[in-house]
Amino acid sequence: MQKSLQFVLVGLAAITGLTISPTISAAQDLELRVGPGGVGVYDRDRDRDRNDGYDRRRPRGCNPDDALDIARSEGLRRAQIVRMSPRSIVVQGMTRRGPERMTFANRRGCPEV
Repeated sequence: MQKSLQFVLVGLAAITGLTISPTISAAQDLELRVGPGGVGVYDRDRDRDRNDGYDRRRPRGCNPDDALDIARSEGLRRAQIVRMSPRSIVVQGMTRRGPERMTFANRRGCPEV
């Protein structure tokens, strides 16, 4: 009786070891981090799928909203985009002296022409 109980226990240990081994190898892409926010679980694969918000297909020109913001900060009231081309963005608005136009190059940073 004791021998058969030992064989059953050895068999259960072998089966348990076979089922646990794949879960141990799958958990290698997780790590625990201790920081100011406390203890947290960090998934290494998450960084590969993360979207950083930078679209590489989008043209790298001047964003029209940035051109409007720059014009407003320069004192243009009721600023609106009048013309957009592949080379420039023209913003029109009012100043204390009357109607005014500002032209920006259609490059990153919206430099004024």
